[in-house]
Parts: sequence; structure tokens; C-alpha cells
Amino acid sequence: MRRTIARAGVVVAALAVLGAAWAHGPTRQKVRESIEIDAPQAKVWAVIGNFQDMSWLAGVTKTEGEKGNEVGATRRLTLGPGATVDEELYKYEPEMMSYSYRITAVDVKVLPVTNYSSTLAVSPAPDGKSKLEWAGAFYRGFPNNDPPPELSDEAAVKAVSGLYKAGLEALKKKIESGT
Repeated sequence: MRRTIARAGVVVAALAVLGAAWAHGPTRQKVRESIEIDAPQAKVWAVIGNFQDMSWLAGVTKTEGEKGNEVGATRRLTLGPGATVDEELYKYEPEMMSYSYRITAVDVKVLPVTNYSSTLAVSPAPDGKSKLEWAGAFYRGFPNNDPPPELSDEAAVKAVSGLYKAGLEALKKKIESGT
């Protein structure tokens, strides 16, 4: 009798594990991109360090916000076609030349992500250059299983990685050309 109960317990435990695996939803995705810029850290920070100014990012036509660089500050990015992205600053460390923010509202058709947070950080690189790193973590735009292709993990990673790469390249060009 005890053996039968023990076997039944093992079967129930195995089914619970399998059921949990089958019911698994999306996993947190991460993207990290960086670029070396031929300029001192202070010059790079001077361009990116103001949370209220994201004019350096292609596609952003206007940045409006409140509370400057205080933790809890907000900004709204208006994009070319009129779409908006609302963001909130949750960590600001000018002495480390770094800040972190989260998206509080975005249409997944604009950026196919949810629960997005990101950090921009400037660090030293050889020969007086700087390294600018942009790292983010997020979930895909579709919270349930079997997402449509445009809201999948792959689509989210591709969109964020493309955004970061384009933004970093534009910053490099802007800073190195002095414009």
C-alpha cells in the first residue's frame, strides 16, 4: 500500500512539473549594445546625461518632461508618425555617468515590448576614448503563449537591438563630428 501511494506521489509530482513547463509564458529578454566614441567621457555625458533631452535618438521629434533629472522624472517622446513613448527615470548617477529608466506607456505596434527598463552608461575606453553602453530588459509585446510573429521574443529583441544600434551610431557620429 505504501509503495502504491509513493508511486502515485511521484507521478503527481512529475505531472506537476510537466504541467508547469507546458504553461510557461514569456521570459525576460535582454539586449546590450555598446560603442566606442573618440571623445572624453565628459563630452559623451554632456550629450546623453540630460534625461529630458533625447533629441539625439533618430525618430524622436520632440521630448517633453517634468522634474529634470530627479528620480521619478518623466518624459514623453514623440516620434515621427505621431506615436508617443512615456518613460520614467528611476536611477540617476551623474558621478557614474549613468541613468536608468523604464517605459510606462507605449503602443506595442511602435515598440513590441512590455515591462521595459533600460540603462545608459558612459565608461572609459583606451586612448582617451569613451565606451557608451545601452542595456535593456523587457518582455515581448504579447504576454500569453503563441504570440503573433510581430509580438514575439524575436521581434522584441530585434526591435530593441536595432533601436540601440541606430541610436549609438547616431551618437557616435554627432559627438565625433561636433554637431
